[in-house]
Amino acid sequence: MASVRFTVSKAEEPAGDTDEELANEDLAHIVIADGEGRTSNKYVRMISDGIGRKRSYHGASKGETQPFMRQPSVGLHERNLALYEEEMDRRPKISNIINSFVNYENIPQHTQEEEERAAKKSQAQMGTLMGVYLPCLQNILGVILFIRLSWIVGAAGTLQSFFLVLIPCCTTLLTAISMSAIATNGVVPAGGSYFMISRALGPEFGGAVGVLFYLGTTFASAMYILGAIEILVVYIAPQISLFEDMTNNFRVYGTAVLIILLLLVFVGVKYVNKCALLFLGCVLISIGCIYIGFFIPTTVNYCNQETLEGDIALMADRITTDSGCSFEEPDGSLTPLGELFCTPPEEGTWRFLSVDSCLEYLNSSVVGQENAIPGILGGVFTENVGSQYRDAGETVKGEKAIGNQVFADIETSFTILLAIFFPSVTGIMAGSNRSGDLKDAQNSIPKGTIGAILTTSFIYLSSVVLFGSTVTGVVLRDKFGDSIGGRLIAAEVAFPTEWVVLIGSFLSTVGAGLQSLTGAPRLLQAIAKDNLIPFLSVFARGSATGEPTTALILTGFISWIGILIASLDSVAPIITMFFLMCYMFVNLACALQTLLNAPNWRPRFKYYHWILSFLGMLLCVAIMFISSWYYALVAMAIAAGIYKYIEYQGAEKEWGDGLRGLSLQAARFSLLKLEEGPPHTKNWRPQILVLCKLNDDLTPQFHQLLTFASQLKAGKGLTIVASVLEGNYNEKIADAQAAQQSLKKVMKEEKVKGFSQVLVAQNRIDGLSSCVQMGGLGGLKHNTVVLAWPHEWRQSTDDKSWRAFLETVRTISASQNALLVAKNVMLFPSNNDKYEGTIDIWWIVHDGGMLMLLPFLLRQHKVWRNCKMRIFTVAQMEDNSVQIKKDLKTFLYHLRLEANIEVVELSDVDISAYTYERTMRMEQRTEMLRQMKLTKKESLREAQALFDHHHHSSPSFQRASLNRQASEVSAFDLAVMEEDDSAATAKPSLDSIDEDGPVNHTQEKTDNGPQVTPIEEEEETTKEENGNGQTRQQKSEQFQNLMNLQPSQSNVMRMHTAVRLNEIIVERSHEAKLVILNLPGPPKMAKAEQHYMEYLEVLTEGLERVLMVRGGGREVITIYS
Repeated sequence: MASVRFTVSKAEEPAGDTDEELANEDLAHIVIADGEGRTSNKYVRMISDGIGRKRSYHGASKGETQPFMRQPSVGLHERNLALYEEEMDRRPKISNIINSFVNYENIPQHTQEEEERAAKKSQAQMGTLMGVYLPCLQNILGVILFIRLSWIVGAAGTLQSFFLVLIPCCTTLLTAISMSAIATNGVVPAGGSYFMISRALGPEFGGAVGVLFYLGTTFASAMYILGAIEILVVYIAPQISLFEDMTNNFRVYGTAVLIILLLLVFVGVKYVNKCALLFLGCVLISIGCIYIGFFIPTTVNYCNQETLEGDIALMADRITTDSGCSFEEPDGSLTPLGELFCTPPEEGTWRFLSVDSCLEYLNSSVVGQENAIPGILGGVFTENVGSQYRDAGETVKGEKAIGNQVFADIETSFTILLAIFFPSVTGIMAGSNRSGDLKDAQNSIPKGTIGAILTTSFIYLSSVVLFGSTVTGVVLRDKFGDSIGGRLIAAEVAFPTEWVVLIGSFLSTVGAGLQSLTGAPRLLQAIAKDNLIPFLSVFARGSATGEPTTALILTGFISWIGILIASLDSVAPIITMFFLMCYMFVNLACALQTLLNAPNWRPRFKYYHWILSFLGMLLCVAIMFISSWYYALVAMAIAAGIYKYIEYQGAEKEWGDGLRGLSLQAARFSLLKLEEGPPHTKNWRPQILVLCKLNDDLTPQFHQLLTFASQLKAGKGLTIVASVLEGNYNEKIADAQAAQQSLKKVMKEEKVKGFSQVLVAQNRIDGLSSCVQMGGLGGLKHNTVVLAWPHEWRQSTDDKSWRAFLETVRTISASQNALLVAKNVMLFPSNNDKYEGTIDIWWIVHDGGMLMLLPFLLRQHKVWRNCKMRIFTVAQMEDNSVQIKKDLKTFLYHLRLEANIEVVELSDVDISAYTYERTMRMEQRTEMLRQMKLTKKESLREAQALFDHHHHSSPSFQRASLNRQASEVSAFDLAVMEEDDSAATAKPSLDSIDEDGPVNHTQEKTDNGPQVTPIEEEEETTKEENGNGQTRQQKSEQFQNLMNLQPSQSNVMRMHTAVRLNEIIVERSHEAKLVILNLPGPPKMAKAEQHYMEYLEVLTEGLERVLMVRGGGREVITIYS
């Protein structure tokens, strides 16, 4: 994974005092910047106003315009980010929201008690080795390896056994790849596979698979207990057997061990976890001894009968020491072994017609002692390559056992043995179940799980080959070791003594059963607390310490049912079905999420593909049916029943499952399903409504806007392109149809997959509002609106050019849709371009994560794929930049996004004269256009007159300026103010500015100056055109009053925010291919609407391509899986 670089930079601080004389006085130092970026140092003497406050005395030096002083009463928040003050009233600052995002609790979101207990725990510090790799080894390596693998090799042969082991290992490896993708797609709280499946496929599938996974874990405890009892009663202490029938021994001793383990789980779970390493050590030591024994010859004799049908092993407990492996004594009489063959049974049929025929059979076979473990160089590998499948009671295929011949207790075949072996590769989710204890779950789970699977696969596959190369076939097929005196074959192979394996395998098997009994009740409690299945709600309750007592009782009962079956070979296929169902849905979840390509699907683990997940799912289904088709049908029936039950009860959980994303692309049924509620944050993707302005020829004004929409969507989800025609619908039908065809044509050219609509309305503003409100169908509605910035709004005196934009912004905000405003859209790339550079995100206020999500979506398209993300966030002086750096690092990591991040400190600097002058000009222009109500031609003439009056006091120059063409003055941009202007204007201090915001249009008569009357309404246009002299005099007075306007403090603050941010953004992002920043909220008051447009112009000046974003009031990105 690429590293994330953090650079903490600070905006330029005001220069220090350079004049000793000035430094000794009570002066305020300010920096005045002109329109070209030149700065000069200024000092203003502060004098007391008599009540302890300092006020400015304007002793301006030559060339100084309007110094703007520091205000102690104005906070940093109000000064530096005043443009976003309405946003911050409703949305938190970046420093606060980042801190809250990263300080999550990595635990199940079920009960307050669990959260409180987890909050008291120290920070999780388990790494890959201790947290994932070793627990997976412990859960994968177990009872099957010690007491069944050699038997499987003997029955299936080395070749088929190799593939019999390889298929389950490949299945778990593919499942682990899918699980790693899901587990690294956000934070997986402790809850493991159930959490991943339920949150990925929805509550119905989650509940069904959760119950099956619980049943599989519970029956696994029964299998481990039965395996432990088999090791104890058959191999370690056969003298403790109570019944001749071994199944009854399994039931009695199994029940006793189950009760003991339940009591241990009930009274001391923490001790169970502490013993995990002990149990794992037993497993590893036992396996190590077995591997050493493979290469050291061992002498273990057995009696082998060579017949025409094949070699048959004889049971050692019926062979006397005196006679050895012989049917006849030297005198020709039968030995006790021969009598076993030639004595007719008291009940049932006898294989031979007479004693003579029995003697003929014995004479035709050869009996003798052979070494059961000749070693790796013993030459038995070729003999064990082929399979030797038998039916129950057979010694070799087609021959029933007689005498004391070793026979098969159950039918064997490739599929049956596959079902028995598969539980030995389960346990791959032990790491994900411990995700709450891991220091870095997204890194540890894939590495540890896949590493454990590769390790155990090597152990199993190599053991198959080594067993087949070391032990004779007839002894391998002897499941219980009757031919070698009832000893465990794996233990006999081990070095230096069999007791290492016997004791180690017994302890590890008991430990595995203990772990299953510990985990299963908590899984059931998690399902119950999710309240998916109402009748399970009783198991949600726990003891005073939070332990799942009632769930433990049910788990013990189900495990006891498995013990009553009293056959490990019969329990193993049941476990196989339950785990295969679980693994199948893990693969399905990964494949579904990958194909849907939801914006939230950003796994940090990159080595996955939907084909691999689909192949893993097919393998799971195939193994289920070839192992036991009736068990598979029962498991599926249980899952289907639970699914329909949860659906019937009405699952009220919304976890952002993949099926909900799939529903967005379905038809009627899915539309109705989408009506049930809004999609989860994980499934949120921009469903776009593009508001496209039409030219006079009814073609879209900006094709690039549709291109940008196609790049953002990449063919996924919903895209609607809408336009509005003004007029009467009955008269505009033909134009509307032509416009729609034009939209479809451009959409096809720009590869926009979606729908087009043209609305005819009497008023354009109302038409746009209708498009925003009525777009979409049912749950398939847009959630994001894209429109272009009205770039010619300054050149037009008709307020329709910008008022329609503002009203649309208000409508979009009210409808809780996200808004994307593309500025300089003409410069946006086409689909044939390929950009290399950066996409810069300026994250100023929290917007639900839109700014983080958009560049990720854009980079999925080939145009932006080679661009890197850079995230800038603004910190103020009271913020802790170091902590923001740490929080951003954690937050970005959990979002699975790669970006360079810079934290920019917005220092408290003086408001420049440029800012003050720009604000004053903005208000002058607004006031002039409001009062005079001129036609376009007149407004341009008067605008030029005002501009010339400000810059040149010479009457001759003014007359020359009035003769300029309208095109020369159409860009009435009052943005630049030279420091060396010859005309001096009023220099009000900050204290003289109206703090309530409105502009002072009059000056009352005071001791300091004469009274100025308010500006009267302009006379009719016809009177002006006649050139009435008195009217011209009134205009002159009005211009003079406009020149004396004092900007409001709130407007100056907002302009200061726009200017300061623009300076910083241009400095750092002037070479960026795209700049994405927060769009300030529209003004609530109508008189500030034109000011709002000016602020945005200032904020984005000097930037080539800008995307201004405003969230829809909901979170669209999450750190959780």
